Amino acid sequence: MNLRAFLISVVLSAPAFALSTVQLKNGSSLQGDVLTEKADRVVVDLGFTVVMVPRDEIERITARATAPAAVEENADLYRTSANLPVLSVKDNVDHVGEAIVLVRTSTGLGSGFFIHPSGYIITNEHVVAGEYSITVTQFRRGATELEKVQFNKVRIVALDSRIDLALLKIEDAGTTVFPTLSLGDAASLNDGQAVFAIGSPLGLDRTVSQGIVSARARPLDGQLYIQTTTQINPGNSGGPLFNLRGEVVGVNNMKAMEVGVEGLNFAIPASVLKDFLRHRDAFAFDPRNPNAGYRYLEPPQPVKAPVRAVPVVGKP
Repeated sequence: MNLRAFLISVVLSAPAFALSTVQLKNGSSLQGDVLTEKADRVVVDLGFTVVMVPRDEIERITARATAPAAVEENADLYRTSANLPVLSVKDNVDHVGEAIVLVRTSTGLGSGFFIHPSGYIITNEHVVAGEYSITVTQFRRGATELEKVQFNKVRIVALDSRIDLALLKIEDAGTTVFPTLSLGDAASLNDGQAVFAIGSPLGLDRTVSQGIVSARARPLDGQLYIQTTTQINPGNSGGPLFNLRGEVVGVNNMKAMEVGVEGLNFAIPASVLKDFLRHRDAFAFDPRNPNAGYRYLEPPQPVKAPVRAVPVVGKP
């Protein structure tokens, strides 16, 4: 296919995105609709013609803050958005930052994000497995300062240890309406595409890291993962992996931690997350079920009189 035919086919098949400004490294700029983005090029409709701009010639792409053309919300607790503009990482962070939370338990911490305005949160199963006391911290940006809001009554709704996903619900939010993130399509990712993560590695909340997709479908232990160079560390678990449209394309899950190994980080694809949410009743958490991951002993009670010490082998 020649260049002209390719550009015509792009115009006919591409959706109408928001008007964007493409700033070039030589100081000039283009303004038009970004029709499609690839690892090596961006196609822009200028109105009277269509141009293909090499990716390595682009300094940044800035889109006007316009509402999505269509937003889908359903009973599966998540939403997807159409025609979101491509933004810089900085602009994306400003848009999505308040929807990302720190999840803390008595034994550790992780990250998570809101998917429903009533307070439903996604994180990794290993962040909350076996726990009964969970707190969630949201970071709200005020007019003059950043406000940390902590919620102490958090319920485990569903979890699955096989795919390492958990659904939480804040129970003490009152009438609060939480900001939410839109779920994207991990299948639309391309190797080499830019992605970024936000989370709380080692408790350093609101940490942003950027990288590229190394492999969009990497099989490990019978599961498919998105392999990226986006740096994640303990505490990033359960946090979102974004594309440059601000859509969650994956849930950060694990990294290779060996001497001499760098840049091998993995995220659970958004398609797996959507399937988990659609079938959340099948993974409903029941603390009375001994196989539900609810593993802890009752705390010891104060002893009022001397007693003979005996080994503790389980609950009374």
